[in-house]
Amino acid sequence: MIRDSHKQQGNRKKLVAHLREKGIIDEQVLKAIGKVPRHLFLNSAFDKYAYEDRPFSIGAGQTISQPYTVAVQSELLQIKRGMKVLEIGTGSGYQASVLHEMGAKVFSVERIKELYDRTSKLLPKLGYNVKTFFGDGNLGVPVWAPYDRIIITAGAPIVPEGLIDQLNPGGIMVIPVSNGDEEIMKSITKLENGELVTKEHGSFRFVPMLEDKDH
Repeated sequence: MIRDSHKQQGNRKKLVAHLREKGIIDEQVLKAIGKVPRHLFLNSAFDKYAYEDRPFSIGAGQTISQPYTVAVQSELLQIKRGMKVLEIGTGSGYQASVLHEMGAKVFSVERIKELYDRTSKLLPKLGYNVKTFFGDGNLGVPVWAPYDRIIITAGAPIVPEGLIDQLNPGGIMVIPVSNGDEEIMKSITKLENGELVTKEHGSFRFVPMLEDKDH
């Protein structure tokens, strides 16, 4: 049985109001965050704090992103129902669940076995039909390509060429690119002729994107 109390539902409403105040305007994003039970993606010791707008450790040196970051990335993706979305860095599964709640068909790659094993079991229990893969995110999942959208949930030193190749013409990639101590959030639109148009959307903090899966 999924434990989702009235108090937790109320805390989600407060979180959504907070995200509105911080400038999130996409109603589809706000509705999804209002539905996904973030506390279930964390150790139960964090229940009391689950809807605070901050990241938490999920083990293996990784974190669940703060809700504002999840909301910004989700908003920049401009999701339409039925779109194929590739996520690099499944982590806790929270971001993938928000995208699924928005109507996307989500394909998610995780290179840390401990997190992959945990999350690939958790998502179906919560009713989120996300295709999860264990592997190196830099390689994407070519067998299911191309994708309408690609989201990277870790700080990348560069934009991986192999992922651009898996993006549909007209598609959008959202990626935090490392810049010293912080990451610059970028949206990259692939035009019909293959040309890339990049926009920057401010500074964020992410754990670094890992380059191999021998962990």
